[in-house]
Amino acid sequence: MGTHVFATRLAGYLDVFEAQLKNRLVATPGTDTQLKEAMHYSVFNGGKRLRPLLVFAAAEAIGLETQNVLAPACAVELIHCYSLVHDDLPAMDDDDLRRGRPTTHLAFDEATAILVGDALQALAYQLLAEDALSQTHPAGVLRMLQELTDACGADGMAGGQAWDLQLEKQQPDQRTLEHMFAMKTGALIRASVLMPCLLVDDLSAEALQALRDFGDHVGLAFQIRDDLLDVEGEAEVIGKPIGSDAAKQKATWPGLFGLDAAKHRIVELHDQAMASLNLAKPELKGDTAGLEWLADQLTQRDH
Repeated sequence: MGTHVFATRLAGYLDVFEAQLKNRLVATPGTDTQLKEAMHYSVFNGGKRLRPLLVFAAAEAIGLETQNVLAPACAVELIHCYSLVHDDLPAMDDDDLRRGRPTTHLAFDEATAILVGDALQALAYQLLAEDALSQTHPAGVLRMLQELTDACGADGMAGGQAWDLQLEKQQPDQRTLEHMFAMKTGALIRASVLMPCLLVDDLSAEALQALRDFGDHVGLAFQIRDDLLDVEGEAEVIGKPIGSDAAKQKATWPGLFGLDAAKHRIVELHDQAMASLNLAKPELKGDTAGLEWLADQLTQRDH
């Protein structure tokens, strides 16, 4: 089987994406550069850029040129990077390694790591607000900002992290655990899929809901897969110690319901994601092959 057509475009997309991010993380000479240096360290650390790739794939699905969605692609990745820096802090998950390197608070210091998260989040919104789309498509940019703030606030990523901390040393039922996952991890993945689509004025509420469901199913499967990798993965591949979730007595899908059931749930969620995408397809003017390929990658990954 040959390389998937979307995979052949990844390098080009990511080259432009990385250049765009680097342009916004350059320290101004003559000022204190440690914060910018720490921001750069936290963003350019070998991340897989899965969320920006979802943005690009969604743009393809609606027939939009990918250069038009660089701002939302950068924004979702900056939010993701900020969340990792804060998650790693001693008051949260207290992790020493992130993708095989010392976490930001160890490479610099705790105060700097907190400020890195603050500044990356602000930069995400700044990129969206300042983008040329705010002039040509102000309503669409407003919808994207609303989606992103929903995804990372108290009813999204931040609330999910709070739930995660609260559920340590507990045994929640499946519904509670998956609700936490949907907030902590799934909301930003869903936003990555939806944000380009919100630039289209004539997508029906039904098509948008189907795309929202697609993102939700993929996001939940992604987090369950992450839990599996913490049990079955290799530290050198995933970039952090194996078994760290169990050591912290975190509530995880395989830990609560078993490895085989977790694998079955991932397949079930993947199938539901594909069914949701098929519901939206009649209204999508582009190619959904990228979203389909990424759904496979996110749910079957080994790191």
